[in-house]
Amino acid sequence: MCVLCGQDFVAQVHWTDRHLEDRARAAAPGSDPVAFQGDRRRDRAHRVALTNEILRHYGLKLADWGGSKYVLRDRKGRSEIVQDLGSLWPAAERLAGRVLDPLEPALGETLAGEPVVGAAGRG
Repeated sequence: MCVLCGQDFVAQVHWTDRHLEDRARAAAPGSDPVAFQGDRRRDRAHRVALTNEILRHYGLKLADWGGSKYVLRDRKGRSEIVQDLGSLWPAAERLAGRVLDPLEPALGETLAGEPVVGAAGRG
């Protein structure tokens, strides 16, 4: 356990990161594991960008922290370290001080008015 942040060093891989971990394990012997790390970082950056499209509506922002955890911040300067995207939403509700409803009409309007980052050119 980290004495500074109180987070566990050993954690299970969240399902959002699982497919790249499985691909790396299934790779042929002698293949370059660094290539999978680049893919993993790009996928995490894309997930952070998409998640921030939603979190912006609630005054929150997510950042990747070293490729292993995330830092969630609000506009008041408060922050929480989250292990994975599964633990993000309870932390986001604590920082926002309210329940985050994905079906909230105002959220839909916000998302409809802004283009989703990274959606163009993806197939």
